[in-house]
Amino acid sequence: MNFIDDTIVALATAQGVSAIAVIRVSGEDSFSIVQKIFRGKNLEEQPTHTLHFGTIHSEGKIIDEVLISLFKKPNSFTKENSIEISCHGSPVIIKEIIKALLKNGARLATPGEFTKRAFMNGRFDLVQAEAVADVISAETENAKQAALNQMRGGFSKEIQNLREELIHFASLIELELDFGEEDVEFAKRDDLKKLIHKIQSYLHSLIHSFDFGNVIKNGVPTVIAGKPNAGKSTLLNALLNEEKAIVSEIPGTTRDVIEDEIILGGINFRFMDTAGIRETTDTVEAIGVERTFEKINKASLVLYLFDLSSSLEELTDELEKVKEIKAPVIKVGNKIDKAPNELLEKLARENFVFISASQKKNINELKEKILAQFQNKEFKQGDVLVTNLRHYENLVQTNDCLNRVLAGMDSGITGDFLAMDIRQSLHYLGEITGQVTTDDLLANIFSKFCIGK
Repeated sequence: MNFIDDTIVALATAQGVSAIAVIRVSGEDSFSIVQKIFRGKNLEEQPTHTLHFGTIHSEGKIIDEVLISLFKKPNSFTKENSIEISCHGSPVIIKEIIKALLKNGARLATPGEFTKRAFMNGRFDLVQAEAVADVISAETENAKQAALNQMRGGFSKEIQNLREELIHFASLIELELDFGEEDVEFAKRDDLKKLIHKIQSYLHSLIHSFDFGNVIKNGVPTVIAGKPNAGKSTLLNALLNEEKAIVSEIPGTTRDVIEDEIILGGINFRFMDTAGIRETTDTVEAIGVERTFEKINKASLVLYLFDLSSSLEELTDELEKVKEIKAPVIKVGNKIDKAPNELLEKLARENFVFISASQKKNINELKEKILAQFQNKEFKQGDVLVTNLRHYENLVQTNDCLNRVLAGMDSGITGDFLAMDIRQSLHYLGEITGQVTTDDLLANIFSKFCIGK
């Protein structure tokens, strides 16, 4: 009950000095609490969605001139009485206003508590609530579009339609249990099979979309690996078009992982220049090599750089080692200007991309090859794409439950066992949208939000 009754306050704009800042207040007593420190119109008598100029006072002194935005329940983001105070963006002013609000009955909001209240009060479902955070954190146009599509409720509507169809059959099967001794069949098994196949067809498309959706949302960790002096740092600089990494002819210059990001085709690629792979007695370099292998094991893509000035025997040995890498690998032959044509012809059969990192030759071709690994496509408004690992896991579990229903019907199990698996599938679908939830799940989701959201 404290969650519902409390009036909460938080800074909604970014920390630091700015021209203006917005302090957000939400709860039943928002108007009366703000009125205690506001000199201007009587806020409780004003219509919703209006702006009011005045001053904030505390302990007999003026803190700042402000603009008050007024939102009366249920016509606010949280569906509660809400106020947004626009003040000057001085950290001192912000601190004094929040301090005054706390003294007069408000408390500091927890991470994501405004959005959590909006969810609890029925403003939107859990998928849409999570999409709010995704919109805020989106770093590319594709990521923003995918989050907006979910925030508008397209994905939620599809999940709800699936649940309603399953609920219909689950209720018929459970009705059969009430007439167990009469051997009646309200839920036609052939119709149930057709429905499950239809639902699974859609589930499979959603599950399949996660690989690409995850790339759109979280980007692609891409490791640049290879032997010392293969040109990894030079390649990173060429890809970024800036001198990010130190370049030297001395082997082992890069001893730690250097990272930076660029956007290709609407996808965020996080490139990591790593220490050269070799055996070394240098303690610091050895740590760098160990970190290189750690990054390779976690990478979604590896650009393995081969020094084309090396002998064919050395390159052949490297090719064998590259086969042990589990992540997708693009084989990049660097220093093309130093390679004989005979060597290039042999390596071309191994699907190499040939470049000169120092001369920035064929860098665009390499970028196209990188992008092709993820089959980029444009999003349209309304496209449904799974970008959230929680949603993906629940969809997989739903599909497993429906597989058990089909297997049960084929083996002739009784309706009570079929009903159990259908109810379980409904549970997993309900967890996605928040129709079935727990305090732990909500705490985990909203703890990842910023305080003022």
